[in-house]
Formats: sequence, structure tokens, C-alpha cells
Amino acid sequence: MQTFYIHPENPQPRLIDQAADLLRNDQLLIYPTDTSYAFGCRLGAKDALEKLKLIRELDDKHQFTLLCRDLSEIATYATVDNNQFKQLKAHTPAPITFILNATKDVPKKLAHPKKKTIGIRVPSNPIAQALLEAMDEPILTSSLILPSHEDILDNPFDIEELLGNQIDGLINAGTKTTKLTTIVDMTGSQPEIVRQGAADVSSLLL
Repeated sequence: MQTFYIHPENPQPRLIDQAADLLRNDQLLIYPTDTSYAFGCRLGAKDALEKLKLIRELDDKHQFTLLCRDLSEIATYATVDNNQFKQLKAHTPAPITFILNATKDVPKKLAHPKKKTIGIRVPSNPIAQALLEAMDEPILTSSLILPSHEDILDNPFDIEELLGNQIDGLINAGTKTTKLTTIVDMTGSQPEIVRQGAADVSSLLL
């Protein structure tokens, strides 16, 4: 496992490029987001996705999320009407995952098999944004929740100790404040909170 010690506010471009190379080579990375550490892999990755599903014991019904730089990338992966787009624009970047109807460009194994939905998230974290910039495409992301743990891991040294032999890379940006993203389902006539997390989305529900 490679460990990248990256500054949380001013990420070093050389190290970001190295971490992006790891993702491009179908490897599994743990990186910081605006809420906590998370798993990340390239869209379309096979080996990394299998590792992720194995570690988290995920089945085929799991709702995956794409981390995007901004809303300009959303139309490729999710269908949104004008009203939804305005709501998304008013609430991004933020620690919110929006569940949207997936387009045909989303690989079948990533869209929810029954609902044909995909999670979309735009982070404000400088490292996550730098990584997305280097990749020039969205990253498949998943919360760092382990089957045997109730809480998300927030200490990179604990992560290294527990998962060092199962992942390919770790961006160590220090201990993170552990929070979950708020999940909002936008596929119905009205937005619906699936999970209340770090972000207050009450204005979405008006």
C-alpha cells in the first residue's frame, strides 16, 4: 500500500498526480472528503470495485455514488429537470449525496439494479477537488464504513493498520471530523431525506 501525506488545505500537485495514477491503474484508494475518509476508484474499474465490495461486504443492491467536480458533469450520468438543477446548484458543493435517475451512460453494475438510480456528490474538500481535477472525470466513491465497525474510521493510522493489506493507496491528511453525508432522494415529486447527516437540507424540502 502506498501512503501519500498530503496537506489538507494546499494539496501538493505531485502527490495528487501520483494518487490519480493509482486510480487510473484500477486500484483502490482511501482519500479525505468534506465529511470523512472514503473509498475511491475509477469509474469502470473492475479489480478496485471488487476489492471495495469485498471489504464493505456490499451486495448488488448497493447504491453507489459518483464524486463530481461540479454540476457540468452531472448530465452525463443523471437525468435532471430545470427545477432539480436549480436545487442542486443552490446546494453544491456540500456534504450531500443526491439520488438521481441514472442515464444509460452509467455502467449497469453501478446504477441501482431495480431503481436505476445513481448517487451524485460535489465535494468542497481541496484534496478531493484536486484529485477530481487530475482525473478529469468523476470518481466512484463509498463511505469508509466497515461491516465490523459501527463508526466511520477517522484516524489514518487506524485505517492503515486495519486495511493496509486490502487497499492500494491512502491519502493521509490527518484525523478527520467524522460525519456522514446527508442523502437526499430527488427521484420523486418532492425531495426526500434518506439519511440526515452533516448538511442541513431543510430549505430543499420547502
